Amino acid sequence: MSTPLKPQIAVPRSNDRIVNGVKYNRSGSGRSKFEMLAWLYMRLSGVILLVLVFGHLIANLMVPEGGVHAIDFGFVGGKWANPFWQVWDLAMLWLAMLHGANGMRTIIDDYAERDGARFWLKLALFLATGFIILLGTLVIFTFEPCPAGADPELLASFCPGA
Repeated sequence: MSTPLKPQIAVPRSNDRIVNGVKYNRSGSGRSKFEMLAWLYMRLSGVILLVLVFGHLIANLMVPEGGVHAIDFGFVGGKWANPFWQVWDLAMLWLAMLHGANGMRTIIDDYAERDGARFWLKLALFLATGFIILLGTLVIFTFEPCPAGADPELLASFCPGA
């Protein structure tokens, strides 16, 4: 026996793409997997970022004696003298920036109605993201904790001449 809902339920799953003026696209052919990969990246990077951020907070606020008051130029210089912390902070920077940029890209796609506005907003987002990632990477790897000619009182304890 046929119910009144049966034809309506079967229609969107068929090859018809318009039902009562509503567009349905149920076919998977011809679509890229970018959005699915972006969705997956958000979940995986979020979990990894939780570990990185909490590790960062514990290492900076709980381990050193004095908590947040112990963080100064020498503390950062001492951390970044160790390649482990450089890679840790670099991974946190890259994952956080790409995670945030992907979220903003989704918001732009959802709320920018005109194609031109969407293009320029995404271009500004990608340029800003690339600039911050580049600048942050340069700071992490070119940071000099013991600058030549600095006042010895301002240098970290591990620097020669301090």
